[in-house]
Amino acid sequence: MTKKRIETNVPYSAAQMFDLVGDVDRYPEFLPWCAALRVAERDIDADGRGMILADMVVVYRMFRERFRSRVALDRPARTIDVEYVSGPFRSLQNRWRFEDLPGGGSVIDFEIDFEFKNFFLQATAQAVFDKVFSRMSSAFVARADAVYGAGAIGNKETAEA
Repeated sequence: MTKKRIETNVPYSAAQMFDLVGDVDRYPEFLPWCAALRVAERDIDADGRGMILADMVVVYRMFRERFRSRVALDRPARTIDVEYVSGPFRSLQNRWRFEDLPGGGSVIDFEIDFEFKNFFLQATAQAVFDKVFSRMSSAFVARADAVYGAGAIGNKETAEA
């Protein structure tokens, strides 16, 4: 199993970052290796709580994999939890938490925990994971810069293999 967590301070509000990360339909526009995304089901109430069932196609070098995830959105709590449904993984979970900072901006707490069913895919993923994770995290910050304005404040990471 591979785990990683990153906290990133950005000059945008927790609500803005929640909205940006929760807008899964736009992932193919900016997320590296996301070749396609299709929302199979969406049930979100007026308060921004609910669920999205989405199919994502990820392409990395010679690998092309499709998987389905259930995305639980809770806008009032500023949390997004992603749970694996089907595809090449044995398990996959993402956790996003967004918290406003006292002086302005917010901190994004992102955690991923995954394991492929296939030993070869798992070994390959572990070999390139830091690069992929860093690029994916940076893509969300770059997207926020493009949508909301100036650059990020900084980040810190923790990892487990």
